[in-house]
Amino acid sequence: MIREDVRNIAIIAHVDHGKTTLVDELLKQSGVFRANQEVAERVMDSNDIERERGITILSKNTAVFYKDTKINIIDTPGHADFGGEVERVLKMVNGVILVVDAFEGAMPQTKFVLRKALDLDLPVIVCINKIDRPEARPDEVIDEILELFMDLDASDEQLDCPFVYASAKGGYATLSLDDEPKDMVPLFETILNYIPAPQGDETAGTQVLISTIDYNEYVGRIGVGKVDNGTIRVNQDCVLVNHHDPDKQKKVKISKLYEFDGLNKVEVNEATIGSIVAISGIADLHIGDTLCSPDHVEAIPFQKISEPTIAMHFIVNDSPLAGRDGKFITSRHLRDRLFKELNTDVSLRVEETETTESFKVSGRGELHLSVLIENMRREGYEFAVSKAEVLYKTDERGKKLEPMELVYVDVPEEFSGTVIQKLSLRKGELQGMSVASSGYTRLEFCIPSRGLIGYRGEFMTDTKGNGIMNTMFDGYAPYKGDIQYRKQGSLIAFEDGESVTYGLFSAQERGTLFIGPGEKVYSGMVIGQNGKAEDIELNVCKSKHLTNTRASGSDDALKLTPPKILSLEEALDFIDTDELLEVTPNHLRIRKKILDPKLRKRASFKK
Repeated sequence: MIREDVRNIAIIAHVDHGKTTLVDELLKQSGVFRANQEVAERVMDSNDIERERGITILSKNTAVFYKDTKINIIDTPGHADFGGEVERVLKMVNGVILVVDAFEGAMPQTKFVLRKALDLDLPVIVCINKIDRPEARPDEVIDEILELFMDLDASDEQLDCPFVYASAKGGYATLSLDDEPKDMVPLFETILNYIPAPQGDETAGTQVLISTIDYNEYVGRIGVGKVDNGTIRVNQDCVLVNHHDPDKQKKVKISKLYEFDGLNKVEVNEATIGSIVAISGIADLHIGDTLCSPDHVEAIPFQKISEPTIAMHFIVNDSPLAGRDGKFITSRHLRDRLFKELNTDVSLRVEETETTESFKVSGRGELHLSVLIENMRREGYEFAVSKAEVLYKTDERGKKLEPMELVYVDVPEEFSGTVIQKLSLRKGELQGMSVASSGYTRLEFCIPSRGLIGYRGEFMTDTKGNGIMNTMFDGYAPYKGDIQYRKQGSLIAFEDGESVTYGLFSAQERGTLFIGPGEKVYSGMVIGQNGKAEDIELNVCKSKHLTNTRASGSDDALKLTPPKILSLEEALDFIDTDELLEVTPNHLRIRKKILDPKLRKRASFKK
């Protein structure tokens, strides 16, 4: 049976090419909102971090109606760190809209998401977005996209895809650059004409593949998936099975069933093939599980999610200032919160270590883990994290392998030399260099993942904020040798107390300070960056001795250089292997793992 009144599509693109804004317009122009309703920009980016950073982290489901056809739309992330989100939602759809910036053209992540779609044999609509940009070059971009299709061995049918020109911000789409822009109707029509309607056997046993897990404090786990065959009903008895875990067979009951309508979930009594549904009431539901009728138990194959490549240790905070900020500070709190994150994040791994105070958390990249840290911090957790380290593998001959990344850098010409030099020191190999018409140089590197740890901040400084860097995982390769992460040492507080202007004034001659006066410090806390390679201990709590003698001019106010306040990402980049980042709801403090100066000295001699 073909269900003509439904279309299921995913919107995929490189980061910042306008996916979420495009979904906004599709929602507005399909009448989801009232005419006078106040609507936030990028309405699909629902959590605070997504709104602040202007990025999508979690894939979101929505649905619009056009000409009596329900179009289920999934908005996906563009960052490589959240690639796990893209991989799995593509199993729910029958086609994709590939959004490409009319100026930037095909970028690394465009290639990554397109490869995933072509591997699953999904038809693609190419939407050239931002055609109203003054520097837009839509004709050249189309050539780039077609080349990319050929590079990825697309079939003739996939190559024969429709192109739509749009301005998501302007709220219009056209089928030709010469057409008069009006609204999004051409895009809606292309979806109906080109994306196939879902097919399945309505009379067969129920089969629903769970592709996303949502979590709600009140209802617990909510599984989202597409009905592949049969019909699913409230109070129906089902069996839970998994393609990758043949032993899993569990009897469950469907207690509540929802479909998507606009931004809301609407309760329904039953749903049939092609519908994207949300199911609540099943405690042991995981991504990749299939819900089947008891008389027809068959799991739907589901691709393995890519493995994590980077790990950090999340440790109970034991600094002298521990417990002053956070609500959740014990190892039990930390453990429960990390394992709860596994409910919704498939790309994350959490392992217990020899000590109950520390947990090894592995993810797809620094951004992936920093978003988790930021979320926990806002929820009132207090903990410490170690420097990110990459996860190595060994081949059959026992040779050490490490994860590699392809790095694409776009920089103004005058900065290209610095970038090449810095990445070469980090074991990067230059694989290609081209000059764009805009005066930007594009550099392509193959580099170990660990070579990029701590580099982003340095990159922004070196390019004066004008550089764009994109990365893509490129498999494992033999170990490339040691890399020195940081050339400068740390300035370390010598005693517990409160920082004083007089003490900071003499300390600032040694390097860049991270704190100002009146801040609580403790022995072993890193208060700045030394200009030279070694660590130096300083007393920033010392005040001036008062004497009876006064000389005119000697007591003029001491002028302090404003401290460099590190963001979470900058602090994670800065810390060295013998340091930790203390994370609390209100503070980020860098500290040495061993706070006692004598024990620290002893440990460095042993090394």
